[in-house]
Amino acid sequence: MKITAHTVGAPCWVELGTKDPDAGKAFYHELFGWRAETDPRPEAVGYTTLFLGDDPVASLTPLFQPDQPTAWTVSFAAADVDATADAIRAAGGTLVVAPMDAFDLGRFAVAADPAGAIFAVWQARTFQGAAVVNEAGSLGWVELATRDTDHAKEFYTRIFGWSVTIGEMYTQWGIDGRDFGGMSDMSDQFPADVPPYWMPYFAVADVDATTERAAVLGATVMLPPTDVPDGPRLAVLHDPQGAAFGVHVA
Repeated sequence: MKITAHTVGAPCWVELGTKDPDAGKAFYHELFGWRAETDPRPEAVGYTTLFLGDDPVASLTPLFQPDQPTAWTVSFAAADVDATADAIRAAGGTLVVAPMDAFDLGRFAVAADPAGAIFAVWQARTFQGAAVVNEAGSLGWVELATRDTDHAKEFYTRIFGWSVTIGEMYTQWGIDGRDFGGMSDMSDQFPADVPPYWMPYFAVADVDATTERAAVLGATVMLPPTDVPDGPRLAVLHDPQGAAFGVHVA
């Protein structure tokens, strides 16, 4: 689906922070066919936009802090980043990067929810974010893994006004009647030292073939291709540098 403007509160962009940008570019090019364009300006510090054909779908950056892990960060669209940042602090979150301009492209902030899961907010100017979603090779879903699901519901509904649909096994987030993501409980599934996190899922034509290809390219399969009851077929992987992401049927 082509996108010209993202709904406020909805995921609009994903960015990979990686210790080896060249290796990241090569891996995701081979897996999804993404084309990389790195901004040559020194002040852009290696910021690379990843394209599916002519459509921007994601980005890649070097790591900016010594203790920063290789990971994907999900960005949510905001009408006013500064006001959203204030709301995040008032709701018990913290700012990792205070609101700042990204050239004339937009204004952003990076935050952590009360449990520590990192996410970003993006106020578009000349750049809206992903130009295509829910098609093979593009962002299709986002998921929060946390040990405090009750407080997560309170926090994110207060900040973004999301709807919450609670099922037997899974909670889904939505806006205007359309679900775009979900939440899983880490309590019984993850070692205690794994922090809460947001993870993107990318739509693919064939989950099994993509998972097999990712493994050949050096990824680790965390959840092999699985049919979810009343949901899609999906898999979860760590790329060769350890960033978690999922794939599901487009």
